[in-house]
Amino acid sequence: MTDQMKWASALSTRPSLEAAVGEVVEQAQRSLQAPADLGLVFISSAFASEYSRLLPLLQERLSLPVLIGCSGGGVIGMNQSGEAQEVEQEAGLSLSLAHLPGVKVQPFHIPSDELPDLDSPPSAWVDLTGISPEDEPQFVLLSDPFSSGINDLLQGLDYAYPGSAKVGGLASVSSITNSSTLFFNDQVLYEGTVGVALSGDIVMETIVAQGCRPIGQTYRVAEGERNIVLSIEEQVDADALACGMAKTPLEVLQSLFQDLSDEDRALAQHSLFVGIARNEFKQRLEQGDFLIRNLLGVDPKVGAIAIGDRVRPGQRIQFHLRDAQASAEDLEMMLERYQQNTQANSEASGALLFSCVGRGQGLYGQPNFDSHLFGRYIRNIPVSGFFCGGEIGPVGDATFLHGYTSVFGICRQP
Repeated sequence: MTDQMKWASALSTRPSLEAAVGEVVEQAQRSLQAPADLGLVFISSAFASEYSRLLPLLQERLSLPVLIGCSGGGVIGMNQSGEAQEVEQEAGLSLSLAHLPGVKVQPFHIPSDELPDLDSPPSAWVDLTGISPEDEPQFVLLSDPFSSGINDLLQGLDYAYPGSAKVGGLASVSSITNSSTLFFNDQVLYEGTVGVALSGDIVMETIVAQGCRPIGQTYRVAEGERNIVLSIEEQVDADALACGMAKTPLEVLQSLFQDLSDEDRALAQHSLFVGIARNEFKQRLEQGDFLIRNLLGVDPKVGAIAIGDRVRPGQRIQFHLRDAQASAEDLEMMLERYQQNTQANSEASGALLFSCVGRGQGLYGQPNFDSHLFGRYIRNIPVSGFFCGGEIGPVGDATFLHGYTSVFGICRQP
């Protein structure tokens, strides 16, 4: 009989770090019942003054060939009752162990000051990670939030490893230490990116729920410069990609506001975003096909808008709203789409969840929302992760840094 992939997740909310480590190690090993090839550990900022003690305490109780992890604004794991639990604003420790037969597990650390130029060949990025593209790896990435080159890193990895899934998040900053912490085998690090590449008998599927719903029509950027949109055209015919007369974004927004309900009009005052389509060739765009970016400002003199990303003429955009209901509906739609498009649900072994610190109870008004909704659609697999200062996940065929997003990486055997 073929050896099966297994994942185990354990969570502790004990305020003593020694007790928390003992609890998660015992629970994870009891659940895994197999040799662990990989460990992922996430620790809440409540333990910030004790981060340096975590790895020695783990090493006393656990021998792992590869271990990565980081600090988080909160942590996510499976409690003693076997239910996913999201721990926020209190002490929490999450440990995930994976038994990965037939999988090559390759850890790496990328210092932020060693990134190649974006005009470098793919081989420069391969040399940086030490991972062969021929392995067709899947990546888990944990980065410090102060690295200015995170977007360059994601673009470079996409260039060198096209088609490889890449998920992860930015470690959260502690108010006690004013820094974030990364764990890499037996090292405690404070900058760069730690990661692991998984290749061989493993598939990692992704769900990226950005928490927004579209409003109005799809438009094409007629004129834009850097992150400024000067004029847009309504996409009249989705099949022919025909466009109407160009208008300023402000004119479009003023017209759009007239058609909104009172509730949406009030929401748009503080929760209006811009979605940028990332598929150049898809004719009929759906929710989830857009990369959501902040609307930074409006210039009433010329009717232009500034957004949190570069734009260029020809790109398609659509305005979006975000609130708890929109976020819940977006995640549920993504889960339904995943369930319909894959037959992997019964074969999935484990999942990683990287959720924004702006979600959780602060958004929904109740605990465990994203993880429990996930469990209703993809049952009986352990989930672990943390609350991030930025989430890493794909939209279309490219990987991006997101905000207010939940990114799932679902692992199974082929």
